[in-house]
Amino acid sequence: MVALTSDPIDVTAALTYLQSEQAGAIDFFLGVVRDNTQERPVDRLEYEAYDRMAISEMQKIADDAQQRWPILRYTIIHRKGTLQIGEIAVLIGVATAHRAAAFEACRYIIDTIKQTVPIWKKEVFTDGESWVNAHP
Repeated sequence: MVALTSDPIDVTAALTYLQSEQAGAIDFFLGVVRDNTQERPVDRLEYEAYDRMAISEMQKIADDAQQRWPILRYTIIHRKGTLQIGEIAVLIGVATAHRAAAFEACRYIIDTIKQTVPIWKKEVFTDGESWVNAHP
C-alpha cells in the first residue's frame, strides 16, 4: 500500500494491515515533525507533492525493495499539507519473516524516498521560511 494523504497517519491501521501469520518482524519508520532545525525553532512544516509522480516513484521503490528483500507486506504513507510539531509526516512499514530484512528494507525505502520522490518540505520559522532538500 502506497499513499499520499492530507489526513493524520493512523499507525494502528498500518500495523493491522502489515500483520501476517508468516511475519516474524514488522519494522516501522515514523518521520515526525520536530520543533527545531539546527537549533532554529520550527513552527510547522508544509509539504507539497507532485501527487501522481510521487505515488508512482514510491511504488517503484517498494517494488525494488521487494526484489532485494523477502517482504511479505509493506506500506508507505506520506503526508502533504501543513503539519504541526509532533505530527507524523511519513510512515514506512515493512513485514518480513526475520528482523534483519525488515530493518534493511525499511531504511532503504525511507532513504530512497528522501532522495528521489517529488515531495518538497518547507520549514516555517517565526522569522521566515526555508525549502529543504529540493530534489527532483
